[in-house]
Amino acid sequence: MELAFYKYQGTGNDFVLIDNRLKTFDTSNTKRIQHICDRKFGVGADGFICLENDANFDFKMVYFNADGNESTMCGNGGRCIVAFAKYLNIIENYAHFVAIDGPHNASIKNDIISLQMQNVADILVTDTHVFLNTGSPHHISYQKNIHQLDIKLNGSSIRNGAPYFKEGTNVNFVEQIDNNTFKVRTYERGVEDETLSCGTGVTAVAIASHKTNKTHSSVINLQTEGGNLKVSFKVKDNVYTDVFLEGPAVQVFKGNISI
Repeated sequence: MELAFYKYQGTGNDFVLIDNRLKTFDTSNTKRIQHICDRKFGVGADGFICLENDANFDFKMVYFNADGNESTMCGNGGRCIVAFAKYLNIIENYAHFVAIDGPHNASIKNDIISLQMQNVADILVTDTHVFLNTGSPHHISYQKNIHQLDIKLNGSSIRNGAPYFKEGTNVNFVEQIDNNTFKVRTYERGVEDETLSCGTGVTAVAIASHKTNKTHSSVINLQTEGGNLKVSFKVKDNVYTDVFLEGPAVQVFKGNISI
């Protein structure tokens, strides 16, 4: 069987996307998804995304980590599926879709995707790190000279350690550049390695940086290994609302793979 696929990337965070509105692809086949995401034997990607029908939304996003397991929300993947939906003529410049963490709104302007993320209220601030969930769980550690860090080594030790254990967490290492600019490197669970960018990760960093008074700006610039993103929000009574993740999403190529 030949599977038509589309490869997208958002600031270096890359995904295989398929049009699964007819439910022709069996999403329960973990090994098949893992094979497609394999960079040696498959297409190669940080994640696998199915675009499916939903009666109440423009479309439904179903996201899988590179290990083949369905996962929590992916911010860059969300931006990529919006670009994909426009390519398929499902939407024009606005989208209202649903993902595992609930409804999302998005807009497209000059090939830049602005994706509304979920509100955030629960933020754990400790002496060593900040933890919050922006659709996916994120541990945030502020350090200097993060370009020198072994992200896979340091990230994996935190990802599997207390209090996260088997469920795990994504791990972000952050360096402040100026008043509202932060450099971010992320270890992603499911990929089990550093990715060039993480959308829910930079969203978490932006909110955590404001929460800990490292910045008083409500528009934060995030520098990742794969490019630059922007996060904006409003805050009232310690609840972050109108959270938007903004950046490019690009179709790299399309093709067919035997499955």
